[in-house]
Amino acid sequence: MYEFLEGIIAEITPSYIVVNVNGVGYKVYSPTPFAYQQGEKAKVFVEQNFSDNNGFTLYGFQSQNAKGLFLKLLSVSGIGPKSALAIMAAEDSDSLAEAIEQGEVKYLTRFPGVGKKTASQIVLDLKGKLGDFVSRLERQDSADEAVTPALHDALLALLALGYTQKEVDRITPKLEATDAKTADQYIKKGLALLLKK
Repeated sequence: MYEFLEGIIAEITPSYIVVNVNGVGYKVYSPTPFAYQQGEKAKVFVEQNFSDNNGFTLYGFQSQNAKGLFLKLLSVSGIGPKSALAIMAAEDSDSLAEAIEQGEVKYLTRFPGVGKKTASQIVLDLKGKLGDFVSRLERQDSADEAVTPALHDALLALLALGYTQKEVDRITPKLEATDAKTADQYIKKGLALLLKK
């Protein structure tokens, strides 16, 4: 129904943004909410999803290609929107594509909500279909983003992606020791640490 929304980013939370389009606030779930800046004008590529529990929900991305990756992940049996967002939030698309191509089920089970059966299904459904696609994804350097720096926000975002409090607590000291300055940078570093083990 909707292809994109263009408006002002009115609110940013750990799991979604609110886009003000001509006075109407659209709640849009995003894999990287802190990549946006409150008050900025942005174009958000959206996908509308319907479920019996939540009704209509909007999911938003910074590029058409990122939206395409989300749809590819959703096409896999056992992957819902929340799991797809958690996978995309890692922003390591090359590693994701490589893991799928190599059939590395163990790597894929590191993402929240992805068990061995679902990981095997991802490999089965997407092997050979993701490599070229992922290489076209538009990358944005977080250093160029003017976002609100907050480790607290980053930790909340990691919890919203499905990681447990214990997992987040384990990496918090390491995050405090990094040179990250923005919530987006903290989230990326946190995801790298969480996916290591």
